[in-house]
Amino acid sequence: MDTQEQSGASAVAVPPAPGASHRVDGGVAAPRTPALRAKAAALLQRQGVVVALIAVCVFGFIRYEAFLTPENLFNVLRQNSMVGLVALGMTLVILTGGIDLSVGSVLAIGGITAAALSAQGTLVAVAGGLLAGAALGTMNGLLIAKARIQPFIVTLAMMIAARGVALGATGENSVRVDRAAEGFLWLGRGRMLGVPVPVWLAALAFLAGWMMLRYTRYGRYVFAAGDNEDAARLLGLKVDRVLIATYALSGLLAALAGVVLAGRLGAGQPVAGNGIELDAIAAVVVGGTLLSGGQGGVGSTVVGVLLLGIIFNLFNLEGTVTPWWQGVLRGVFLLGVVVVQARLQKRAGHGG
Repeated sequence: MDTQEQSGASAVAVPPAPGASHRVDGGVAAPRTPALRAKAAALLQRQGVVVALIAVCVFGFIRYEAFLTPENLFNVLRQNSMVGLVALGMTLVILTGGIDLSVGSVLAIGGITAAALSAQGTLVAVAGGLLAGAALGTMNGLLIAKARIQPFIVTLAMMIAARGVALGATGENSVRVDRAAEGFLWLGRGRMLGVPVPVWLAALAFLAGWMMLRYTRYGRYVFAAGDNEDAARLLGLKVDRVLIATYALSGLLAALAGVVLAGRLGAGQPVAGNGIELDAIAAVVVGGTLLSGGQGGVGSTVVGVLLLGIIFNLFNLEGTVTPWWQGVLRGVFLLGVVVVQARLQKRAGHGG
C-alpha cells in the first residue's frame, strides 16, 4: 500500500515494496500478481497431484456412469494394490537417493516360491515367499552399501538374474497353488467387510510405512541419507545399515505383492511383475517424491498410485484406447509431470 508523509502542503510518496499491491485508476487496488503466482506455484508443488486426482475423478463421474459404482472402484483398488505395495518399497529406496529396478523379478520369485511351498500350509508358503524377497533385497543393499556400486547397476543385474532364476527353476511354466491352501488363495481373492483383502494389505502397509517414516529413527535416517549421504556419515549415522534395511524392505514388499498375485491367480507366474518397476517409479514420481532423494513421502505415493490407476481405468471405460496407445499416453503423462515438477522446484529455489 502507498505510504505518504505530509509536511504542510507538500507530500513525498514512498514507492511500494516489491510484490505489494498498488492503486491505479482512481484508487482501485491492483492484485499482487507476483505474490499470487508464487502462492499458486507453491500450492501446485505441494498439492498439485491431489488437485489432479480430484479433477480426474470429477471427469470420470461426469462422463462414465459406471465409474463410481462399487464394483468399478473396488476393481481399481484391487488391481492397483500390488502396484501400491511395490511403490511403497520404491518410495523408501528413492528417498535414500537410490533406485530398485529388480522389484518385478523379485515379485515373480516371491510368488513362485510361495506357490511351491503352498502344500506345506499357508503360513509356510507366505513366510517362504517373503523371506526369498527380503534375501534378494538384502543382497542389493549389501552390494550398494558395502561394495559402493551404483544402485542402478546392482538392481539392473538383479532384475536380469532373478528373472532368469524364475524362468529356469520353473521351466517357464506356472507353479500351481495347492488347493488345500485356502488361506493363501484368500489373500488374493477374499474379502473382509466387503473390501478385497489385497486392498486391506496395501492400506496396512502404507499406514505402517507412514508411521515408520514419521515417528521412528529409521525414518529420519532415510531422509538424512537421501538429502546428503556424506553429511549423514559425518554426523555418525549408520548409512550402510539404513541402505541395507531399505533395499531389504523393498524386496520384502515386492515379494508380498507376488504372494498376493499368486493367490489371486491360483499360481505363481515366472513372468509376473514384468514392467511393474516402471509403474512403481511412475507412481512415486507423479506423487511428488524427488528422484534425487530426501524429499517426498508415503502419502504422496498413495495419491500417485490412485491417480495413475484411475487414469488407466478411464481409458478402459472409454474402450477406444488400445493398450499400445495407453503405453504412449502413460509415458507422455509421466514426462509432463516430471517437467512440471522441475519447473516448480526451480521457481521455488529462486523464491518464485
